[in-house]
Formats: sequence, structure tokens, C-alpha cells
Amino acid sequence: MTPFFFFLLFFFAGCTSPPPADPPFVVAIEAAPTQFDPRLATDAYSERIGQLLFSRLLRSDPTGRKVGDLAERWELDGETVYTFHLKKNVRFHDGHPLTSEDVRYTFESILDPAFASPHRKNFEMISGIETPDAATIRFILKQPHAPFLTEMTRGIVPKHLAEKDPAAFSSHPIGSGPFQFVRYDPDDAVELAAFSDFFEGPPAIRRLLFRIIPEDSVRLLELEKGNIDLLQNAFPPDALPRLRQNARLKIIQAPGTTYTYLGFNLKDPILQNRAVREAIALAINRDEITEHLFKGLARPAAGLLSPSHWAYTDAVKTYRYDPDQAKKRLDEAGFPDPPGASPRFNLIHKTSQNELARRVVEVIQRQLAQVGIAVTIRNYEWGTFYGDIKSGNFQTFTLSWVGVDDPDIYSNLFHSESVPPNGANRVFYRNPRLDRLVEAGRVTLDPEKRKMIYREVQQIVAEDLPYVSLWHTMNVAVMKKEVEGYILYPDGDFYALKEVRRK
Repeated sequence: MTPFFFFLLFFFAGCTSPPPADPPFVVAIEAAPTQFDPRLATDAYSERIGQLLFSRLLRSDPTGRKVGDLAERWELDGETVYTFHLKKNVRFHDGHPLTSEDVRYTFESILDPAFASPHRKNFEMISGIETPDAATIRFILKQPHAPFLTEMTRGIVPKHLAEKDPAAFSSHPIGSGPFQFVRYDPDDAVELAAFSDFFEGPPAIRRLLFRIIPEDSVRLLELEKGNIDLLQNAFPPDALPRLRQNARLKIIQAPGTTYTYLGFNLKDPILQNRAVREAIALAINRDEITEHLFKGLARPAAGLLSPSHWAYTDAVKTYRYDPDQAKKRLDEAGFPDPPGASPRFNLIHKTSQNELARRVVEVIQRQLAQVGIAVTIRNYEWGTFYGDIKSGNFQTFTLSWVGVDDPDIYSNLFHSESVPPNGANRVFYRNPRLDRLVEAGRVTLDPEKRKMIYREVQQIVAEDLPYVSLWHTMNVAVMKKEVEGYILYPDGDFYALKEVRRK
């Protein structure tokens, strides 16, 4: 072999391309998350992706039961002292150990008024936090707090990063969850990578890509072309028959706890009138919408809690479709039907650019027109729409609450002190009787007594109508046939992605 030939052989061998990287596992979502910091996140995709980035003391299993995440075990001393013992050898994505100091910092920062966490009110029952050692965290409560373990599902942040440079931490979040942050482009995707030192072992998927695709038609096309591995709930129900016929796909479905509602701005002079709100409720034909638009994948709701919830009651006022009664209520409210084609009054309804949400609102617009209410629809991209709702810049809107778990959610949504930024009472509802009841529900540990309290809470909310309850939806996931290990959580979480693998 000549030296020159040997050189060429060596050169080309040295320039051989490395084997291609594993293709990412692609999940399509219809809206961009707005905030990854678990102390500030409130929208569904921020929470769901955040749960893959940040571990929590406790998490919900697929049945909704609370199980340990960072906590190896925990105990209750009396009614007001909770002690959690952390798992060993847990590290953040930068290699720094996670200790009880990080847990304490997370909750103390949420409680700091200057931090303006929307979750602050949920933790006001805490009077002190102790860290006897690096693996033990103790919460001393001011009084008994029934939903305390549910509150312990908030992600834990690294004190050494979040305290030192909040802006840098917000733009490049670092947690201790099964996946670590790689990049985020609100117009493109969120990319995560498997965390090799995850305390439960690294996920089988090495790269995870959440593609942000607002248009239903584009998401479906990408799924059918094989460019998407999994699509959960983010497609119109009338596409299901077509997807079922695709031999390369499989579909799973299960009951969910997601609750969709129409919200009113109760500061609005027209909508302050309860008779107007009742007329709107009577004018909406929910059976028609769930049958024709959701193809049976939604059930009309009587309230926030689904019928499978332990605190649910059906002994509440309901509003079956009755346009004649709706017209009478509007007459009684001082909005008679004027002569000619003029409406009784005009409303502006805000929604996102999600295609199914737009179709739903168009049907509601038509139904309200039949009783003399003219509705102008305003569609916005998710961030703008959600910002308007949080700031009270609306008359009416439609949205969903996901992850409805403990009935204490009524405090966050309807207590008079839970208006933003202290909570999610975005409709500015006030009722002193309800305030007292949800406060009692928080400190009552006996399940049967709590059930009676929340029975009355549900009755008051149904009577006062700060929301029109629309429906609870099923969870449906469509995925490639070779995807294994994915299961549906009632609240639509993505946590099962840490167990997913390809055949």
C-alpha cells in the first residue's frame, strides 16, 4: 500500500459522518406555553410541560391518588404539622443537589407578596417552614387545611438559580424532572432532552419535541404524514372516524375532568344582572353542541365537578335549553325585544384561535341571536387571549379548567379575595356566604362534612351563575402504532411521556 493511498484511506475514515441522532418524539400542541416557572404558571400547557421539568413533593397517579414524587414518605402530626422526607440523591439538571432548602425557598417565594405568584392564596395557611436537615421539610399550618396534600403538587425550583438571577431562570428553567430544557420558540416548539441523572432513571425517549401548531388542519395533516408521534385532545372530534381508519395509528380514550365554561365579567353593567346571565344560560343548547361538534366526546356539565367526583351533587339548579324562557328573562331584566332587526343588546365574546373553540362560539353566537342578543366574536392568539382574561379585559369568554381535583378549587375561582393576582376569580364574583363556606371547607378534615359544605357551594354557584357550565370532555390520544407505554391521566397531564418508548 502506497503512503498516499494509506493517507486517503485514513482521511476518509476520519471524515465518516457520526451516526444520526435519535429522532425526537414529537407531540403536537395547539398553543404556546406562557410560563415555565411552576410558581407562576397557570395555563394548561405551561403546567403540563412544567411537570416534566420540575419534580414535586407529591404528584397524582393515573387514578388521581396522591403519591410521592420527591417525597419518600410523609406524616401528619395532629392536624397542622406535615413532615416530608425527601428521596436521596436527587439532583437538579445542573448537577446541584436538591435539598429541603430548595423546597422551603419555593414555597416562601410563592408566599412573598412581592413575587406576585397567582398561587399565593393556596399557601396562606402556612405559618412556618422548618428544615431539620437536608432531607426533611416540615410545614406548620395556622389551622387544619384539608387540601394541603393537593397543594404539594407544585414544582420545586433550585434556590441557587431562581434567587440569584430570576430572569435567567425564567428564560432557561432548570428543574429536577425527567426531562431538561433545551430550547423554546413560541412560534415553533419546546424542545426537551432526557435527564440522564433523573432519580427514577432516565426516560426511554432521549429527545422530546412539543411542536406548536395552532391550526387543527395542519396538526392532522402532520399526524397523517407521520411527522407527529402523539396528539392528545388537540384535534376536532369529527376527525376521529378518519383517524380510526388509519392503519398506522392507534387511539385510546378515557373520561376526563376538564371542565369548559362561559365566563362573565361581573363588573359589566349588562352582565351584572343575574336575569341576563340566566337568559344566556337558557339560550345555549349544549346538547346540540356536544352531539354535533364533539361527537359524543363531551357531556353537558351541571357544574365544575364531574359526576365521578366524590363531592359532586346533582341537586343544583340547571338550565336546559329553553329560548322562550330566555326571552322572558331578558324582558324581566329590562331588555325588551325592540322592533325591527335591532338586537336587545350587544356583547363581545373573546376566544382563542383554536378551530374547535371558534366553531363552538359561532354556534353560541347563533343561538344567542335567536333570543335577541348580538354577539361579536374576537379571536386572538393564545397569549393575547389569556392575558386579556387574566387582566379582566373582556365581557364574556369561553375557557376550560383542567386538572379539577380537590373541591377547594372553588376558593381559587370564586372567593372574593381570589381576584387576580391573588387567585383565579377572573370574573370578579363576590358572595359573602360562599366565602364563608369555602373557608370552612378548607379547615374541615372530615370527608362527609366537607361533602355537605361543597354541596351548598355548588348550589350557590349554580344559582348565582358567575359561569355558564358547558361540558366535561373525554381525553383522547392518537399515536403511532409503535408507541408503547402511554396512558391517559384524568386531567390530561403529559407525565406518562417519561414511560413512553418506541417498539
